[in-house]
Amino acid sequence: QVQLVESGGGLVQPGGSLRLSCAASGTIFRINAMGWHRQAPGKQREVVASITSRASTNYADSVKGRFTISMDSAKNTVSLQMNSLKPEDTAVYYCNADVATWGNINRYQTYWGQGTQVTVSS
Repeated sequence: QVQLVESGGGLVQPGGSLRLSCAASGTIFRINAMGWHRQAPGKQREVVASITSRASTNYADSVKGRFTISMDSAKNTVSLQMNSLKPEDTAVYYCNADVATWGNINRYQTYWGQGTQVTVSS
């Protein structure tokens, strides 16, 4: 019903920047919020940043001041601008969205993308 596709991952040197994008498609009635999580090898998935349709944002302490999340509600997309990247930012980054579909406009479900690899290394 709903698909999320991420793009923009890759290899970058410490101190560099990357911009991740995620596009949601399908039988979308409304998206309440979108966000990014990440999972490093051997670690649990953790929230990185989130944003609501009213542009309220939250960030993990580890990325505050370095990452910026933005959402285009008209296009059902979310982006994550990552600056001053550190080796500890290396992980698979997953996009998620809380979506009400045309099949049930009163219920929000969380959908996930397949993930995109971000590697910070010299």
